[in-house]
Amino acid sequence: MRNNSSIRVTLIGAGPAGSLLAIYLAKRGFHVDIYERRPDMRKNQISAGRSINLAISTRGIHAMREVGVLDSIMKIAVPMKGRMMHAVTGELTFQRYGKDDTEVIYAVLRSELSMALMNEAEKHPNVKIHFNERCKGMDFKTGAIELQDDDIIGQARKVQTEVVIGTDGSASAIRMDMLKFGRFNFSQQYLEHGYKELTISSGPNGEYLIEKNALHIWPRKTYMLIALPNIDGGFACIFFFPFEGDPGFASLDSEEKVLNFFKTQFPDVVPLMPNLVENYFSNPTSAMVTIKCQPWHIAGKALLLGDAAHAIVPFFGQGVNCAFESCAYLAECIDQHGNDWQKVFAEFEKLRKTNTDAIAELALENFIEMRDHVADSKFLFKKKVEQALQQKYPAIFLPKYSMVTFHRLPYSVALSRGKIQDRILAELCDAIERLEDLNWEKAEAMIKRSLNVL
Repeated sequence: MRNNSSIRVTLIGAGPAGSLLAIYLAKRGFHVDIYERRPDMRKNQISAGRSINLAISTRGIHAMREVGVLDSIMKIAVPMKGRMMHAVTGELTFQRYGKDDTEVIYAVLRSELSMALMNEAEKHPNVKIHFNERCKGMDFKTGAIELQDDDIIGQARKVQTEVVIGTDGSASAIRMDMLKFGRFNFSQQYLEHGYKELTISSGPNGEYLIEKNALHIWPRKTYMLIALPNIDGGFACIFFFPFEGDPGFASLDSEEKVLNFFKTQFPDVVPLMPNLVENYFSNPTSAMVTIKCQPWHIAGKALLLGDAAHAIVPFFGQGVNCAFESCAYLAECIDQHGNDWQKVFAEFEKLRKTNTDAIAELALENFIEMRDHVADSKFLFKKKVEQALQQKYPAIFLPKYSMVTFHRLPYSVALSRGKIQDRILAELCDAIERLEDLNWEKAEAMIKRSLNVL
């Protein structure tokens, strides 16, 4: 391994991606300074930012295992074996995520994950996290970053750096200055839906009041409520709803309207939310955005990673997994090219850009699936056929969800193969309603003609 002890790498943002990347870099001998705009959440009662629970799956697990932090993270995670759909009538339908209980995803509170990874990063003597340090921008010619201590009123100061990696999220200060650099492509697309966080508390003895090992969904066509388990017996709930229209956030403007709406559309959850109205009006209504940009790097001096480069909507549970996978890819590029940052960053972007674009598209698709289709009988039948095809052709036919969630195939492969498989399923299921009526000869011919061995 190269001797990198004299090289300092600066990270902007100590969220999950920044802290995990710091560990990867520290293990390669670099000195790492992380500048975080917020106070230390381990010592201060502060918001963790967006607090939608995160779903850790194979890509994120692989990255954390590589640097030896997986065991500590699994202590704060709750396994989810599948989706539990709640009909308006109260009827429950369970849909398994994977082929069996070996394929599960793990719910973890964003704040708990952030704090655990900060603790792991600080175990390395060559990592230093600087809190209350807001990055105001970067001079890409000199390599200086501008920092403002949010606790002290005064002039911003400049800190000279060798290389900067922006892990500072969808509102990245580093990306904002890249926009001024010239020939920088940028797009952002907001959903017409927003979200509001709600809570199902644990029972009187800390017990779970609904099924623990599931992601709960109340699908209602144009909107939905979901709930993910916490280790304390409660659930973090997210209400996804249009900003405008009726129904929409704009129309639920009184306590009576909110309570009546939830009693009508989600009757089984209202008794589990004694503070529903209070939480509804005290918690903000937040937006969801897809961000794409290119290039991700400038002159071997600065790189964007994670949401700073490619923010995606949360409906495939891949935001943090994608960012963690990017940390692993960047580490591989460093192992190959050393501290030739221009080569490292160029290779990293070449490997990741196509795939981050693909997961952005997949995440938008999955919103419609979760909201509109998971309670639809035709959709559920297609899922049954999909599972049968996977069992018969395990080396060729892998469900799109499995490719994304339980494997490390490139996202672009999951997207392209998923589209082919969707066409196969649509044709096979078009005129039948029972698995027994599936034309297996036709299925085999279509699969072998259209798909290669994985």
